Amino acid sequence: MTPQKRLPIGAALLLFLALGMGLYFALAALQGDFGLFRRAQIVDEREILQQQLDVLNAKVARAENLALRLSDGYLDLDLLDQQARQVLGLLRADEIVIR
Repeated sequence: MTPQKRLPIGAALLLFLALGMGLYFALAALQGDFGLFRRAQIVDEREILQQQLDVLNAKVARAENLALRLSDGYLDLDLLDQQARQVLGLLRADEIVIR
């Protein structure tokens, strides 16, 4: 029988230290501030914010269109009539209001 060789304490500590650091960096790569899970979360947030931006851009385009249609250079009489009715409560002489 030959005696089994034991790993020196320094080598065992180095092995455990390397294993611990490997596990730490693997977890950081998955769950850290710049990890894979955070990246997926950022991609989802980006899609939601892009949809909100598209909605806001559509509202801005509509407001710009209305402002153009009410400007001095281009006057839309139907839109002016509609705004006068809604905002000022104006009526024509031949109209009757039923409440």
